[in-house]
Amino acid sequence: MLEQPTCSRWPKTGVLQETRFAKRLDSICSSRTNTMQPPALWMLETRSRRLIHRGRFTIAAKHHITIAEVYEAELVDIEKAIAHYEQAADYYKGEESNSSANKCLLKVASYSAQLEQYQKAIEIYEQVGTNTMDNPLLKYSAKEYFFKASLCHFIVDELNAKLAVEKYEEMFPAFSDSRECKLLKKLLEAHEEQNAEAFTEAVKEFDSISRLDQWLTTMLLRIKKTIQGDEGDLK
Repeated sequence: MLEQPTCSRWPKTGVLQETRFAKRLDSICSSRTNTMQPPALWMLETRSRRLIHRGRFTIAAKHHITIAEVYEAELVDIEKAIAHYEQAADYYKGEESNSSANKCLLKVASYSAQLEQYQKAIEIYEQVGTNTMDNPLLKYSAKEYFFKASLCHFIVDELNAKLAVEKYEEMFPAFSDSRECKLLKKLLEAHEEQNAEAFTEAVKEFDSISRLDQWLTTMLLRIKKTIQGDEGDLK
C-alpha cells in the first residue's frame, strides 16, 4: 500500500494512508459490483512493486490476488489470472505463509488443467498433496489433490494414471481406502476394457454420494471421450 513517509516528524501519516487504502482494497475484494478497468489494475501492480521494495510481501500478495480475481471474473483473461495467482503464491512463500500460498497454487492448478496444461497442474497437485498429507489438520485434503492429479494423468495417458495411483497409494496409504481412489481404479478398468457404460456407472455411483463439481465433470468427460465410440456424456 502507500509508502510511509521517511520524515520522522510525521511517523503516523503513512500508517493512516495505508489503513485507508487497506479499507479501499477490502471494499474492492468484497464487492463484485466494482468493475476494475486496466488503469486501476496498473495502479495495484505499481503499489505491489513498491511494497516488495519495502519487504511487505503479504500485502503485495493480496494485491495480486485482487488483480487475479478481476481477470478471472470480470475481464475473463485466465492466463493473466494464473500469472497473478502464481506471483501471490511466491510472495506468500517468502513469508512462510504456506496455507495462503497453497490456496493460490490450487487456483493455478485448476485453471491450468482447464487450459489443458496438465503437467503443470499435476506438479502443483502433487506438491500441495505432499505438503498437506503429514499435517494432522490438512491430511484429509491430500486425497483430493492426489485424485485431481490422477485425473490429469489419466487424460494424458492411461498407463501414466495407473502408475500415479500406485505412487500416491505408496506415499499416502490413506489414499487407498478413499472413495476417490476406488473410483479411479474402476475408471481405469472400464477404460482399459473400452467400456463406456461401466465408466458412466462408476461416475454415477460416486456422484450419488459426493456430488461432482464442474471441474471434475469436465475432466471426467475428457477422459470418457477417449473411449472408442463414446459420445462424451456422463448420462
